[in-house]
Order: sequence, then C-alpha cells, then structure tokens
Amino acid sequence: MQRRKNNINGGGQYLQQTHKRRVRGVQVSRTTFLQSAGNRDTVSLNKPAVCQIVGYKNSGKTSLVCGLIPLLSQEGKRVAVIKHDGHDYDMDHPDTDTWKHRQAGAMAVAITSAARTSVIEEQGSSLQELIAGFSGYDYVLVEGFKQEAYPKIVLIRQHEDLELLQQTRNIAAIAAWERMIPYVCTTAQQQCEQIFEINDIAGMADFLYNQRSNF
Repeated sequence: MQRRKNNINGGGQYLQQTHKRRVRGVQVSRTTFLQSAGNRDTVSLNKPAVCQIVGYKNSGKTSLVCGLIPLLSQEGKRVAVIKHDGHDYDMDHPDTDTWKHRQAGAMAVAITSAARTSVIEEQGSSLQELIAGFSGYDYVLVEGFKQEAYPKIVLIRQHEDLELLQQTRNIAAIAAWERMIPYVCTTAQQQCEQIFEINDIAGMADFLYNQRSNF
C-alpha cells in the first residue's frame, strides 16, 4: 500500500521498511508506518493508551501532539487530548449564554448539540479524573503534567532541557532536535533506547501503535 509523505512540521516520510542510523555509536530509530491494521488490532484493550508529551516551554509539545493526532486516528482510532495550563484560562466568551450562566453563579455549565458537547466547571480536575472521562477513546495524549507517572515522550530542544531526563519518571521515548541527539545519547545512556529526531512523527506514531499495551 502506497502512502503519502507526512508534511506536518517537515516530518519524515512513510517508509517501505525500517531504517536505522547511528549517532556516535547509539542507534536512533526512524521507523516504518506500514504495519498492517490487523497486526495493530491484535491487542484489544478496555482502556485508552495514555502517553504524556512533556518538555519545557516552546519545546514543540503542541506541534508534536497535533502531528500525532491524524496518524493515530487512522483506521478508525479515536484520539483525545488533555492539556495542562499553568495559568488561569477561560474557554468561554463574554455575552454568550453559558458565560451569562457562569456570571450568574453557576458552578458548572454544559452545552450540547448533535455534534459537540462542552462542559465548564469552576474547579480543577486531576489527570486521573480527566483520563477516566475519556475511557471510551483509543489514545489519550497528555500535554504537560510532568510529575505524573504515565509513560512519556520527553522533548529536548536545547542543552537546558537535558535536566528533564534526570527529573522525569517513566520515560518511554525521547524526541530531540537533531543537533541535540549526541548530547541526549550521552545523558540518557541506558535510560531510554527509543530516541527519535523531532520531525520523525511517523516513527513516533508507529511506536505508539506497536507498543500500545505498554501505555
């Protein structure tokens, strides 16, 4: 089956076979995205695969999440996203009906149509609570929540980011800018064998497919 190139963020091509290259003696994967749907669906799980995408500000978390979504959504998979915001935010707009409800003192409002449902509550939620609410999805990509214990892809863009490799639990893979890969290999050593160049989005999506039972 012929697939087109992935143009998201200059990502890698869909390849006909697995290719691997070495950086200073450490193997860096650029993997295929041609596993058959039948092979991917052999593992049937009753809960979503959860993967955290973590990194410092401007490290590319949102770009990676947005690149993974259409690839993971292939073959009917359902993808949900949870984002942690360190600041106060408001999804509602002044003078809408739901905004007026909240201004009047409602602690929670919901609005639904045939195609969309939104719920706004005047309280925070734990990551576990949010994931439980997405139990019907195949994948949950979590942007942020560095201190949580779910499997993670850690993003390394500059030298200051390397400290994350020592501070972060349950690292499943590392995505690094190409200039940083030699330093990642030196710092991570035996900590993580899966090191991806940041634009190898197809490789990371394939990794999440193949390793779904570990997430």
